[in-house]
Amino acid sequence: MIDSSRHVCAEPFFLTAGDGDRFCLFHAPRYTGECQRALVYIHPFAEEMNKSRRMAALQAKRFAQDGIAVLQIDLFGCGDSGGDFVDARWEIWLKDVEHAVDWLANRCSVSPGLWGLRLGGLLALDFAARTERSFRDVLLWQPVLNGETYMTQFLRTRVASAMLAGEQGKTEGTQALRTRMKNGESLEIAGYELAPALLESIDKLNANDLIITRSPVHWMEVVAEAGRQMSPAASRVAGTWTRHGVDLHCNTVTGPAFWMSQEIADCPDLLTVSSNLFREVVA
Repeated sequence: MIDSSRHVCAEPFFLTAGDGDRFCLFHAPRYTGECQRALVYIHPFAEEMNKSRRMAALQAKRFAQDGIAVLQIDLFGCGDSGGDFVDARWEIWLKDVEHAVDWLANRCSVSPGLWGLRLGGLLALDFAARTERSFRDVLLWQPVLNGETYMTQFLRTRVASAMLAGEQGKTEGTQALRTRMKNGESLEIAGYELAPALLESIDKLNANDLIITRSPVHWMEVVAEAGRQMSPAASRVAGTWTRHGVDLHCNTVTGPAFWMSQEIADCPDLLTVSSNLFREVVA
């Protein structure tokens, strides 16, 4: 039972893990009584995490106001959690999600769902595919669909930075950067030191292969203009999932790509539609 009648703001704390502490924010549901729903939020990769903090906080507060508990966790080497980014590994992040799910299940006495944004969505899918657990819901915000493609785009930021700095003669392409990392070298990319092992793990991930049949999946895709459909790549993945029995619910919402915008941006439609998905009338 959770007494959150005096719920004002999120509760910050550090969750103990085997290799250090993870910074967390717990948003208790506003009403007093037994929690009926809960979500673990899994943040995006690198700078996308910082660009998305405001949207994640706004949505978590809305969920809490609707009686849904939310646990936000900073993964190992990210945000205010322990560890350095260069030491981050996909396996550690999967374990972090497990710690978060266990903590939230014990706190709320319900089976939590997963809510992942961008690469956090791919992490949520991978975790759900590996475990025997069933989740009340899996909520995906603009999930990364192909790990290798995503990491190539990330590596391009180093190439672009070198070009902008006037280092054309010294600029390496993404393939050259990958070769260096394949040889065991960690590289600084956009202010983050990326280890070869993490790159290799993410490269192997493809949403087509992550079939979640024990939980309903709610996919939110942000489009620039009203009336636009999901991208062809997203539609192909959605089709594959549906053919394999995934209980999939897709929605498109209009707004900016807030996870990569120059300035911090909001996407009100995403907040509204996501809230409506889970809104329950609390007597």
